[in-house]
Amino acid sequence: MINRRHIRVKVMQSVYAMQQSHNDDIIREEKFLKHSILKMFDLYVLNLQLLAEVQKLAAKKMALAKNKILATKEDLKPNTKFIDNKVINAIAESISVESYIEMNNLKNWELNDEYVKIIFEELQKSDLYKKYLDTVEDSFKLDKAFVIDFFKEIVAPNQKLAEYYEGEMISWVDDIPFVNTWVVKSLSKHKEIAIFVVGSLYKDKNDEDFVSALFKKTVLKQKTYEQDIAEKTPNWETDRIADIDMILIKMAISEFINFPSIPTRVTINEYIEISKDYSTEKSSYFINGVLDKVSKEFINNKRIVKIGRGLL
Repeated sequence: MINRRHIRVKVMQSVYAMQQSHNDDIIREEKFLKHSILKMFDLYVLNLQLLAEVQKLAAKKMALAKNKILATKEDLKPNTKFIDNKVINAIAESISVESYIEMNNLKNWELNDEYVKIIFEELQKSDLYKKYLDTVEDSFKLDKAFVIDFFKEIVAPNQKLAEYYEGEMISWVDDIPFVNTWVVKSLSKHKEIAIFVVGSLYKDKNDEDFVSALFKKTVLKQKTYEQDIAEKTPNWETDRIADIDMILIKMAISEFINFPSIPTRVTINEYIEISKDYSTEKSSYFINGVLDKVSKEFINNKRIVKIGRGLL
């Protein structure tokens, strides 16, 4: 499922897109923001389905080999460990996965089966695959460990697959690392006797509402927050502050004021970490300094009012 940090990243990207395009249609941009988050679920399911499609290709090649005129002993009696893998079989037989694919018309691997072949060929050449086939042990634990390593070592790092995903939807460029982690967590949590079920996109309704609320409250109060920032950065002209830094600080101020259940220190730490990935080398120090000053003043003049453990 999507976490609060990735929600913040998505909101940051939408605010930045609005500014760069000089677009003030907040309703339209909010719809696109929600759409881009929903499309993350497509990417998540496609990665799971890819595992099953690779297994299906292996079974097909095995069946063809048996029918060769000069079939070898290995062709006639192949090692079926991979096509018998219990975790991949659970994904292939999952009604949850199948229903999502049908409802959202995901025909990616049907229309672009070359990527299934690329992944299968990479798998066949790997020591991971050879070691797995040579292992005498037959257990769910071994099958799961193999599938997780298969995804982490073969699927996730594949550059051609990444380029394909990026070409399908531009927002997936930043989503790929997060979704890869999500897939590994789903595989790790799967139990032997359980039916494989795709995870939820959001943890709960609060997280889903957080998307729209943070976006709208940041955009609608931008001018007010710019004034707050200017007062705490007297030696900086507004146009000297990096665009991403300014957006992250505005979003943090919005959280200070509008989300009483989120601790102030949590907000500051989250935006510092995001800046390390999306802004300049020194941005985290600058953002930390500004937000520390803003938060202290807001607490003193009661603009920040937290509930429960919010002030801790």
